[in-house]
Amino acid sequence: VQLQASGGGSVQAGGSLRLSCAFSDGAFSSYALGWFRQAPGKKREFVATISWGGGSTTYRDSVKGRFTISRDNAKNTLYLQMNNLGPEDTGVYYCAKDDSATEVAGSYDYWGQGTLVTVSS
Repeated sequence: VQLQASGGGSVQAGGSLRLSCAFSDGAFSSYALGWFRQAPGKKREFVATISWGGGSTTYRDSVKGRFTISRDNAKNTLYLQMNNLGPEDTGVYYCAKDDSATEVAGSYDYWGQGTLVTVSS
Protein backbone atom coordinates (compact mmCIF):
# COMPACT_ATOMS: atom_id res chain seq x y z
CA VAL A 1 0.00 0.00 0.00
CA GLN A 2 1.35 3.43 -0.93
CA LEU A 3 -0.09 6.73 0.25
CA GLN A 4 0.83 9.99 -1.44
CA ALA A 5 -0.15 13.17 0.36
CA SER A 6 -0.25 16.52 -1.40
CA GLY A 7 -1.78 19.97 -1.23
CA GLY A 8 0.26 21.56 1.51
CA GLY A 9 1.64 25.05 1.20
CA SER A 10 2.00 28.44 2.83
CA VAL A 11 -1.02 30.57 3.56
CA GLN A 12 -1.92 33.50 5.72
CA ALA A 13 -4.15 33.15 8.74
CA GLY A 14 -7.76 32.85 7.70
CA GLY A 15 -6.86 31.12 4.47
CA SER A 16 -7.78 27.67 3.22
CA LEU A 17 -6.06 24.60 1.87
CA ARG A 18 -7.25 21.25 0.62
CA LEU A 19 -5.05 18.25 1.27
CA SER A 20 -5.30 15.09 -0.76
CA CYS A 21 -3.99 11.60 -0.17
CA ALA A 22 -3.93 9.18 -3.06
CA PHE A 23 -3.86 5.45 -2.34
CA SER A 24 -2.35 2.83 -4.58
CA ASP A 25 -4.37 0.00 -3.07
CA GLY A 26 -7.57 -1.19 -4.71
CA ALA A 27 -8.99 -2.13 -1.31
CA PHE A 28 -9.19 1.56 -0.41
CA SER A 29 -12.94 1.48 0.20
CA SER A 30 -12.52 -1.04 3.02
CA TYR A 31 -10.16 1.12 5.07
CA ALA A 32 -10.78 3.62 7.79
CA LEU A 33 -8.60 6.64 7.16
CA GLY A 34 -7.12 9.42 9.21
CA TRP A 35 -5.19 12.66 9.13
CA PHE A 36 -2.55 13.48 11.71
CA ARG A 37 -0.18 16.40 12.02
CA GLN A 38 3.12 17.17 13.67
CA ALA A 39 4.24 20.66 14.52
CA PRO A 40 7.95 21.44 14.94
CA GLY A 41 9.19 20.12 18.25
CA LYS A 42 5.88 18.50 19.11
CA LYS A 43 4.42 15.03 19.01
CA ARG A 44 2.25 13.83 16.19
CA GLU A 45 -1.40 14.48 16.95
CA PHE A 46 -4.72 13.29 15.67
CA VAL A 47 -6.65 15.63 13.39
CA ALA A 48 -9.55 13.71 11.87
CA THR A 49 -10.70 10.25 10.93
CA ILE A 50 -13.35 8.82 8.63
CA SER A 51 -14.95 5.40 8.48
CA TRP A 52 -14.63 3.12 5.47
CA GLY A 53 -17.99 4.19 4.08
CA GLY A 54 -17.57 7.84 4.97
CA GLY A 55 -20.63 7.88 7.19
CA SER A 56 -18.75 8.51 10.41
CA THR A 57 -16.19 11.24 11.04
CA THR A 58 -14.35 12.40 14.13
CA TYR A 59 -12.29 15.56 14.67
CA ARG A 60 -10.03 16.93 17.32
CA ASP A 61 -11.77 19.74 19.14
CA SER A 62 -9.55 22.51 17.84
CA VAL A 63 -10.43 21.86 14.20
CA LYS A 64 -14.14 21.19 14.53
CA GLY A 65 -16.14 23.52 12.32
CA ARG A 66 -13.05 24.47 10.30
CA PHE A 67 -11.80 21.17 8.83
CA THR A 68 -13.72 18.58 6.86
CA ILE A 69 -12.46 15.09 6.14
CA SER A 70 -13.92 13.26 3.16
CA ARG A 71 -13.13 10.43 0.80
CA ASP A 72 -13.83 9.43 -2.76
CA ASN A 73 -13.78 5.66 -2.92
CA ALA A 74 -14.05 5.73 -6.71
CA LYS A 75 -10.81 7.73 -6.92
CA ASN A 76 -9.02 6.03 -4.01
CA THR A 77 -8.44 9.45 -2.51
CA LEU A 78 -8.77 10.96 0.94
CA TYR A 79 -9.23 14.70 1.45
CA LEU A 80 -8.93 17.27 4.20
CA GLN A 81 -10.52 20.64 3.55
CA MET A 82 -9.05 23.18 5.94
CA ASN A 83 -10.68 26.58 6.34
CA ASN A 84 -9.95 29.55 8.57
CA LEU A 85 -6.43 28.34 9.18
CA GLY A 86 -4.40 29.73 12.02
CA PRO A 87 -0.70 29.61 12.94
CA GLU A 88 -1.51 26.79 15.37
CA ASP A 89 -2.39 24.60 12.39
CA THR A 90 1.18 24.73 11.08
CA GLY A 91 2.84 21.36 10.74
CA VAL A 92 3.43 18.35 8.58
CA TYR A 93 0.15 16.60 7.80
CA TYR A 94 0.10 12.84 7.37
CA CYS A 95 -2.56 10.56 6.01
CA ALA A 96 -2.86 6.99 7.24
CA LYS A 97 -5.00 3.88 7.00
CA ASP A 98 -6.40 1.57 9.61
CA ASP A 99 -8.97 -1.20 9.94
CA SER A 100 -11.18 0.99 12.08
CA ALA A 101 -11.58 4.71 12.63
CA THR A 102 -9.55 5.63 15.69
CA GLU A 103 -7.72 8.64 17.10
CA VAL A 104 -4.73 6.52 18.12
CA ALA A 105 -1.77 6.96 15.79
CA GLY A 106 -0.26 3.64 16.83
CA SER A 107 -3.26 1.81 15.44
CA TYR A 108 -2.58 2.95 11.86
CA ASP A 109 -0.39 0.61 9.83
CA TYR A 110 0.41 2.61 6.68
CA TRP A 111 1.35 6.25 6.46
CA GLY A 112 1.92 8.78 3.74
CA GLN A 113 5.08 10.83 3.56
CA GLY A 114 3.48 14.02 4.85
CA THR A 115 2.80 17.41 3.35
CA LEU A 116 3.84 20.66 4.99
CA VAL A 117 1.30 23.31 5.93
CA THR A 118 2.60 26.68 7.06
CA VAL A 119 0.22 29.35 8.30
CA SER A 120 1.54 32.83 8.93
CA SER A 121 -0.15 35.40 11.12
